[in-house]
Amino acid sequence: MYVMLTQKLSKGFKSWKDMVHENGHKLEGFKGKILFAGSHAEDDNSMVVIMHYEDKEGLMAFKNDEELIKARQDAGALTETTQMTVMTEEALINFPN
Repeated sequence: MYVMLTQKLSKGFKSWKDMVHENGHKLEGFKGKILFAGSHAEDDNSMVVIMHYEDKEGLMAFKNDEELIKARQDAGALTETTQMTVMTEEALINFPN
């Protein structure tokens, strides 16, 4: 399942990116993968993430992991602004090759 996440940050994208690298093992445990993550060109505190999970259970485990929520908040993620949108499986990825 593909998920788009939008979120505001207070410490810029690099702080969030560093936190992700430190917690990659958790994402793997949830059977998740970040396909794209980046901040807006004009606003380093607004970001978009496109993720893929093998199943809904992995997504829910990610979403509800208290340790990871705290790590995200410590890295500047304003979690109250997080919006997750489940996307269609009929996606175009890396087109054209």
